[in-house]
Amino acid sequence: MKASDLSRLVTAKTERRPIALVTDLGSHQQALFEAGNEAPSLSLSPAQQAAVAEALAANRSGEIEIEGRPLFVQARVPDPRLVVVGAVHITQALAPMAALAGYEVIVVDPRRAFATGERFPSVTLRHDWPDEALDAIRLDERSAVVTLTHDPKIDDPALDRALRSRAFYIGALGSKKTHAARLQRLTEAGFDQATLARIHGPAGLAIGAKSPAEIAISVLAQLTAARHGQSTR
Repeated sequence: MKASDLSRLVTAKTERRPIALVTDLGSHQQALFEAGNEAPSLSLSPAQQAAVAEALAANRSGEIEIEGRPLFVQARVPDPRLVVVGAVHITQALAPMAALAGYEVIVVDPRRAFATGERFPSVTLRHDWPDEALDAIRLDERSAVVTLTHDPKIDDPALDRALRSRAFYIGALGSKKTHAARLQRLTEAGFDQATLARIHGPAGLAIGAKSPAEIAISVLAQLTAARHGQSTR
């Protein structure tokens, strides 16, 4: 592999950009493929570009043959990421469940007494305010955000940043009355109804969840459905 390609792979990983190494199995020529830069050195046809793009989107590596041309695609896609705002009891159940499901988990809570390593082992913790934390995290289309504190001073800044991002899932815990008040505050902050409709509130599928663990299951199920393009309402 060329040094320039290796450097580009490292940069893509750092910036959480999906990228694929494509090898022409006939000529053994290689090139990197990502959105907006479809491996021009391989002179892929539109059909071949579409097939590689589909494999990359599905995070699927392997051999494909399009128009009689065998290609090997090595997809490199960042792990899905779950940012949980609020180091509460539900988070203690949700964080390990999400990690087992393959999510990189980040817990954000400026209340250091709650967000401790003892309560959240092996989890990335951030103690800055949610708007600052989410600005630093740089939410992308493989990121999900869930707010769980019930405190507008903490949840609302996180929702503000999430709504301005490409996050694939935004959830907020609370009753229907609490959610209505939340939507009113966000409307006054300048968000329109179409944007606010991105928020799943109350967060989680309607499975009759009562305990923190059951609520965590319902939230993880809903955001996983959203990740795979399934109905979540």
